[in-house]
Amino acid sequence: MLGLACSLAILAGCSGIQTTNPGVVGVDRTQYMFAGLSQNDVETSYAQSYRAGVKKAEASGVLITNSPLGKHVQQIAVRLVMQTHVFRPDAEKWGWFVNVIDADVVNANCGPGGKIIVYSGLIKRLNLTDDELSIALAHEIGHAIREHGREQASQNAVFELAGGVGANVLGAGSMGKTAITKALSTGVGLPFSRRDEVEADLIGLELAARAGYDPRAAITLWKKMAAVSKGSSTPSFLSTHPSDGDRMKLLEAAIPKVMPLYQASLK
Repeated sequence: MLGLACSLAILAGCSGIQTTNPGVVGVDRTQYMFAGLSQNDVETSYAQSYRAGVKKAEASGVLITNSPLGKHVQQIAVRLVMQTHVFRPDAEKWGWFVNVIDADVVNANCGPGGKIIVYSGLIKRLNLTDDELSIALAHEIGHAIREHGREQASQNAVFELAGGVGANVLGAGSMGKTAITKALSTGVGLPFSRRDEVEADLIGLELAARAGYDPRAAITLWKKMAAVSKGSSTPSFLSTHPSDGDRMKLLEAAIPKVMPLYQASLK
């Protein structure tokens, strides 16, 4: 399947790139991006959706970004963003936004370009510590700096071409718009593959450790997630974020790599 995807990517005008440095966790997979779909295209499209979502929350009286909880979330996010240069030197200069919505939803998201949404239910229902919240936010930031959204949109474009839509009929601009629309159709909360989730887990773990948050909190966070998922309904945060034994094993194996970074940050 991977070989087919790579072949299609080449045929569809995709190029292999590295959006991030590997860090100590070693995320170094080659990514394939559609040539007609720039980082700016994706960020601009997502920003429109993000602004609309924030305005809707404000109009409904559930935007609590300026509350004590909202400001606390922002403080944690800022510490994490200050470490993104390790993976991407340009990321600290993105137009980062952090907004908090008061809703009983176990979810958080960081979209393309650094647009973060956190729902109060994530913190309250799971009774998160700062360390655990940092892991959740850093995981989402990992998706953004790794550009999983653009990669997903590129994959949509590849399979549209493979499905019989000729490049001579559908220009790169139209293809890019179509792919973006599909990838961002949910507004906030992009569904990522297990491969992407692994990368976000690892990058997030390192970001949190460098920012002075205990990476061991990743284990307790996902245990809490797993416990909530056993209820009557699966939290939206978990609907696209697999929580299983493999994830725990991955995190447990990676924690020793980042513990020295955490310990150094405390000094």
